[in-house]
Amino acid sequence: MIHASAQIGENVTIGEYVVIEENVTIGNNVSIRHHVVIKKDTIIGDFVQIGELTVLGKPTSSNKKMARKPGKTLDPLMIEAHVTIGCNSVIYRDVKLETGVFVGDLTSIREKVTVGEDSIIGRNAIVETNTKIGKRVTIQTGCYITADMVIEDEVFIGPCCSSSNDKYMGMGNFKHQGPVIKSGAKIGNNATLLPAITIGEKSIVGAGCVVTKDVPANKTVVGNPGRIIR
Repeated sequence: MIHASAQIGENVTIGEYVVIEENVTIGNNVSIRHHVVIKKDTIIGDFVQIGELTVLGKPTSSNKKMARKPGKTLDPLMIEAHVTIGCNSVIYRDVKLETGVFVGDLTSIREKVTVGEDSIIGRNAIVETNTKIGKRVTIQTGCYITADMVIEDEVFIGPCCSSSNDKYMGMGNFKHQGPVIKSGAKIGNNATLLPAITIGEKSIVGAGCVVTKDVPANKTVVGNPGRIIR
């Protein structure tokens, strides 16, 4: 089903059982595979590839227990040129994927997120709300990127890294703030990053490390809790 108000460019390939809602804009040379749902107002640039069973521009929802209600008014999802999105992914409204971004299969990206040019969001990764990801960042398979996080350019995050933004786990007495990872830092697989810490420029966090406090630039931390090695 394609809504009459949708604007579709030239040389667009559309698979079977695709739903394109009202006011969607699709550029030229776009490939949309089977069973994709593109929600209203979504903007898609040229040469974008979208895998099967993916939902783009999903609106938010909540219940009465949720401490942070999503905004009622959110900007459309914007996907720039040459972006590739895998199968079974869900990307919400008010997300911007800049030119050349790669999103793996089974990935979820929540609202109010920006992903910079040529970055990679790996398979089965989760990116929560209000997070900024810089250019040429690699986030590998199975990572949990918490809300309110900042990841600067050229950062590498290994598989299954986990981060958090609430020091007291729902008690309501901590301003939500995820980790800040500065440019060029590298995070090993299965590392755990606690709320509101800063990982300095070009620093290294070893595999399995639990980082409980700030890491200075150009340092390496290992262990639980993380400690600097010389």
